Amino acid sequence: MDTHTLPTPDADLVYDVRGPLPTADGRPPLMLIGQPMDATGFRALAAQFPDRTVVTYDPRGLGRSVRKDGRDDHTPQTQAADVHAVIGALGAGPVELFGSSGGAVTALALVAAYPGDVTTLVAHEPPLIPALPDAPAAERARQAVTDAYHAKGWGAGMAAFMALGAWQGEFTDAYFAQPPADPAAFGMPAGDDGNRDDPLLSDRSWPVSSYRPDPAALAAAPTRVVIAVGEESGDTFTARTARGTAALLGQEATVFPSHHGGFLDAEFGYAGQPEAFGAKLREVLAGAA
Repeated sequence: MDTHTLPTPDADLVYDVRGPLPTADGRPPLMLIGQPMDATGFRALAAQFPDRTVVTYDPRGLGRSVRKDGRDDHTPQTQAADVHAVIGALGAGPVELFGSSGGAVTALALVAAYPGDVTTLVAHEPPLIPALPDAPAAERARQAVTDAYHAKGWGAGMAAFMALGAWQGEFTDAYFAQPPADPAAFGMPAGDDGNRDDPLLSDRSWPVSSYRPDPAALAAAPTRVVIAVGEESGDTFTARTARGTAALLGQEATVFPSHHGGFLDAEFGYAGQPEAFGAKLREVLAGAA
């Protein structure tokens, strides 16, 4: 694996390349992106493609990619411009792209803005509130997570986020009538370290979940766009947003093994099925599903 740093006016973007460039088989590089996750989360999935050149990167302000713009917000348009810059630096033409969660949102913004960058996009469970029929209630649920974080710190905020992510179906009165989520029930610390800059729990990433895809731009792009959902995700928030996003694009979500983090191994706690997930991704990229 070779690690590179791409200086831009606003951030130094660090990315990793596994395999040769140009690629040995003439296929596009396979790029894996997340948000707010850095490249470490893709170790298990990248290992499923030893025959491919795989590219991962740390989004600006996360992991090794240092911001120079004095900002701490995260927007799909800015992230898309960064990914566009990395793809350009590869010098290997358009890529195949797998985007997870907020990375799937970035990927949709990338294809809309830079349609020549991606041949096939697999967008796995993009958390897009505008795609939901209960969008106002989902915004209220998101606000409650941020409120818990600001009031009591990371443990309380993460517990609230976990409760939101586990809820099945629309955010009804029953959801909001629940007592505050207990951090201990999720193995989270109850103490408060005083920090309020977490990109997941603060409002700094709200532009990601508030992003509205552009169906016309996506349809006009030469990119094949596949929206994916985990078979274990049921009617959770990100499963519903995935199906809603697919409907906006006139398709049905393609079912992948496991859950929202189905490509992760046990290193990150809630292990998925990276081998089965990688096999399904390989199948989808080949156009067989």
